[in-house]
Amino acid sequence: MVGKLPEESRKAVAVVGARNCSLYGRKQARYFARSLAARGVRIISGLAAGIDAAAHEGALEGGGKTYGVLGCGTDLCYPKENYRLYRRVREEGGLISEYEPGTPPLPFHFPRRNRIISGLADLILVVEARVKSGALITADWALEQGKTVLAVPGRLDDPLSAGCNRLIAQGAGIALSPEQLLEELGITVSHKQKDPENFLQELPENFRRVCGCLSGGSRALDEIAAETGLSVPELSGILIALELRGIVEEDGKGYCLVKR
Repeated sequence: MVGKLPEESRKAVAVVGARNCSLYGRKQARYFARSLAARGVRIISGLAAGIDAAAHEGALEGGGKTYGVLGCGTDLCYPKENYRLYRRVREEGGLISEYEPGTPPLPFHFPRRNRIISGLADLILVVEARVKSGALITADWALEQGKTVLAVPGRLDDPLSAGCNRLIAQGAGIALSPEQLLEELGITVSHKQKDPENFLQELPENFRRVCGCLSGGSRALDEIAAETGLSVPELSGILIALELRGIVEEDGKGYCLVKR
């Protein structure tokens, strides 16, 4: 293991799905993970391409902690194109593996590691999955472990959604919104957090930089970008996460801190 394990005192959701996912699937995985992470839920996934990567990215955009369970040694990044994400997950959460350093990503490792993904989570969200897929193996492990499984529904004629639709037909919950998952976890959904100061210090430095910029009053997106030095795509994700936490809102002129 590199980094930390998810705290037992915090709720955790595993987000899993297809490697060769659709744009819709990637968007939903990112949205659910970002919204949950913004409310303190830890996001677990497998650091694979597709849905896994989108879930980790969404969690980081939400200013939360995310953990990757690997099918190889923690010193190896697989797939290689996820290296930047691999580094961020290592820094902002943790990398977990039952395999020794240097162990290559062999095919039979991944079905076994899926039991760890579900074991670390309180709830498993399947975003896109074919009828035969690793995501459904994770769902099977979750059911054996007594965990709640929800699936994002998809088109009836889309093979990427066939596994999710079958899970729903077999009794899995239908994932309709992050708020629904929060309620399932026993987390009170509130538009505005009562004491944002209590967790401002836990936010990444770039989140605090944005809040500092807005402390002087309302700012347009391009003004915030110029003052903070953040790119517009990164800044947009940060502002969405801060809105979800009830710290920032739009006032017609731009973005500003919520008045209390």
